[in-house]
Amino acid sequence: MADNIMSKAATMEIPINSNGDTGNLTEDDSLEQDLQQVMVSGPNLNETSIVSGGYGGPAGGIIPTSSIKDIRMKSRGVNLPNNNASASRLAHHTNQHPGSLNHNTNSTEEVSRGVAVEKLDSVKKWGINTYKCTKQMFSEKFGRGSRTVDLELEAQIDVLRDTKSKYENILRLATALITHFQSMVQTQQALGDTFTDLSQKSPELQDEFGYNAETQKLLCKNGEALLGAINFFVSSINTLVNKTMEDTLMTIRHYENARLEFDAYRSDLEELSLGPRDAAAMVRIEMAQQEYHTHREKYERLRSDVSIKLKFLEENKVKVMHKQLLLFHNAISAYFAGNQQQLEQTLIQFNVKLKPPGSDKPSWLEEQ
Repeated sequence: MADNIMSKAATMEIPINSNGDTGNLTEDDSLEQDLQQVMVSGPNLNETSIVSGGYGGPAGGIIPTSSIKDIRMKSRGVNLPNNNASASRLAHHTNQHPGSLNHNTNSTEEVSRGVAVEKLDSVKKWGINTYKCTKQMFSEKFGRGSRTVDLELEAQIDVLRDTKSKYENILRLATALITHFQSMVQTQQALGDTFTDLSQKSPELQDEFGYNAETQKLLCKNGEALLGAINFFVSSINTLVNKTMEDTLMTIRHYENARLEFDAYRSDLEELSLGPRDAAAMVRIEMAQQEYHTHREKYERLRSDVSIKLKFLEENKVKVMHKQLLLFHNAISAYFAGNQQQLEQTLIQFNVKLKPPGSDKPSWLEEQ
């Protein structure tokens, strides 16, 4: 039935006058009903086209079915969406509800204002604390203020600072010894090479030059072993002084700052306690008591930390220096006694590994 209807539609001609109006159809109403039935029950025309005209008509007569669908929807009284109208409604909605944009702007301003207030409070607290601590420091220096003193702990701190100063002197002297001794070893190496070259070029003195060349080479070898031992000694002392002791001294500096803050707020509380007792003064006294207890807890905590670190530092110092002083003594004694075997055993005993010759020189790639 569909084929019969389509064959009739294909052969039907639609006359068009000069104004573009269609003329009267000569077919009966049954053809129109059949076409409507095909459009309703036929295949999906969204992806197809209808060709106007008869067989062999021009290609320009293809009409997209989407336009036909729009015409059918309008003929049935269905309003199609308009993109321009949607955009205008969105703009109208935005104009009627500007509060959403203003709300986001106000939220950003509130956050920025909150951050600024926090920074201002932090600077204010820092300024008050600095003022109180500076006042306390000058009062102590001029003898007008009192300070909290732990005599036993202060004595241990003084001993540590004196010990660190003396160990730094040992470190400087040992480093200077390495520099001078390394220069001597290099000189011995050059002298041994010269003796070896002369022993080959002077047949009449070949034996004498050869003996001296072997002696210098042996001294150079033992000197490199001694340099390895002294370098190990210096490295261990450097770690003890500049890392272990320095870490303890850093804690001591924090403790001293906490002590100064504690005394500053303690003096402030004492001054307020001697003043009037009105309502405003009582509020200030209560706040001062809170600050006093806070800084007292911090001071006591850091004092305990300093005591523990001083104890462990003393134990570590004795252990490290016992090993390093024994290494230094045995290596120096074996070298100047000419006991090569004892020197090598000393290095093995203390796990001292010698660097291969020329390892300190940069590679050709690093020199580029």
